[in-house]
Amino acid sequence: MADLKIVSILGATGSIGRSTVDLLKAHRERYAVNVLTAQGNVELLAEQARELRARKAVIGDEALFAVLKDRLAGTGIACAAGRKAIIEAAADPADWTMAAIVGMAGLEPILAAIGQGGCVAIANKEPLVAAGKLVIAEARKRGTTLLPVDSEHNAVFQVFEPENRGGIERIVLTASGGPFRTWTLAQMTQATPEQAVAHPNWSMGAKISVDSASMMNKALEVIEASYLFDMPPEKIDVLVHPQSIIHSMVEYADGSFLAQLGAPDMRTPIANALGWPGRIATSGLRLDLAALKRLDFETLDSARFPAVGLAYDCLRAGPGACLALNAANEVAVQAFLDRKIGFLQIVDTVRAVLDFTKFEQLADLPGIISFDQAVRQAAKSYILSEAASEKVNR
Repeated sequence: MADLKIVSILGATGSIGRSTVDLLKAHRERYAVNVLTAQGNVELLAEQARELRARKAVIGDEALFAVLKDRLAGTGIACAAGRKAIIEAAADPADWTMAAIVGMAGLEPILAAIGQGGCVAIANKEPLVAAGKLVIAEARKRGTTLLPVDSEHNAVFQVFEPENRGGIERIVLTASGGPFRTWTLAQMTQATPEQAVAHPNWSMGAKISVDSASMMNKALEVIEASYLFDMPPEKIDVLVHPQSIIHSMVEYADGSFLAQLGAPDMRTPIANALGWPGRIATSGLRLDLAALKRLDFETLDSARFPAVGLAYDCLRAGPGACLALNAANEVAVQAFLDRKIGFLQIVDTVRAVLDFTKFEQLADLPGIISFDQAVRQAAKSYILSEAASEKVNR
């Protein structure tokens, strides 16, 4: 046990969490599981905890505590429930923590995990977008290594040469284009949630799938890349690559492009982070370049997908604008999934909120949380307003 790497998974039952669990089951001789957390999928959480012999399982929904306790009775696995318990679990010492709680709900657990040191693998981009300076500063203060798991940022991480930073021309984030890559604006006006979540290459949760459809995920990734790699916005570009084989690239001053290639399977970047600084095997999909035959690239159509342009505006405006972009988008995406607004109104809502929001200086966590809540309320109010209703009913 002393030679095993101690790991925790925050958000174990989501798409990223499940893929991480699969890798851990394939490498039982290398890892021991400390804590697993989930928000509401208590049955799967209990199953994962038993399979991995976790020390503790935490369910976010306090109403499910009795169920969790019953499912783990006699196993010796400790149980807890509630938001506070998840944050406390994140702070429990581990060598490696997967931070995969969706949305801004993951910010406090990420900061708690960073506080206990070790390595923190970041799979949810929203906390970095909303509080990147705070997250990076806290990691430096604690000596914690941040490992990007998002496929694009993990790709950059693998080919980014810090010692040659002066020779880096730009980061190129690739984008699949999502399910609406070839759709017209008129077609997107009629897009349904079912169509938006049907990603052509990746199997993901509903929120990130909608973000991919609107290209807002790429907007968030531009901001995340700026924070993670300390690069100005003018040195970060987006290129549409429908096959999702090249996950991102770094261009150097000598004209070289270093790229990371892999099948569109999240087990690959997760394995990279889990095995870092070494490499571990994965049962994920493998590339057959001969069968693939070709790789295609397209310029981003900013008229049909204006979300990416908002990211550059927000980076120049400051951290408050980046937080507002993320908060308004989370509210708008949920409203779309609830069929309260149309697909194109997602970005319309974000843009409107950015236009009428006075950005605050975000010095600490309480200020970030307070401003985030205020922006969310503004977004909800906008959606309910007559202006939003007129757009939906056109």
